[in-house]
Amino acid sequence: MSLERRTMVKSTFENLKQEKKARITQALLKEFSNHPLADTQVARIVADSEIARGAFYKYFDDLEDAYKYVYKMAIKEIHAPMSMREFNPDLICQLVSDFVTKSEASPYYDLIKMHLSKNESLVAQNLQQKAVAMSKLGAKEWSAMVLSHETIKLALFDPEHRSLYLDRLRKSIELLGKGD
Repeated sequence: MSLERRTMVKSTFENLKQEKKARITQALLKEFSNHPLADTQVARIVADSEIARGAFYKYFDDLEDAYKYVYKMAIKEIHAPMSMREFNPDLICQLVSDFVTKSEASPYYDLIKMHLSKNESLVAQNLQQKAVAMSKLGAKEWSAMVLSHETIKLALFDPEHRSLYLDRLRKSIELLGKGD
């Protein structure tokens, strides 16, 4: 599975009454939060959302399409957009801390953890495209991105040591900021 094709839910889903759309979205969230993408089942989703199996395919191309829809919703709610004109260690650390805090308080918490532990590689964008995008980052920005994502994983999966990971990130990012 890859993100090579553009993911969009079908217009039939977008045009549903809000109540039915919410019921289906909740069933998707439940399924994708409790099962790795490789083990998800349309049968459980349609049973939980009380729709016919054929209706599922009128709304989504496949399970990956449905997964991307829910995950995109989660990221939109939790992840603050980041655009920096210059390297800003304080902003980077604050955004990471905010992401962890928002994830923990979000109905998407289990989905985020499942994504990071099981699904990230299954729905990763085309690796060549990712490599090209990463090649355009400067060393500091690339390092900060890698450290930030690893800190998020560690903090979510080991909340007891969250402050340790965030402090370590701050020190590392500050060191990056000093070097040119």
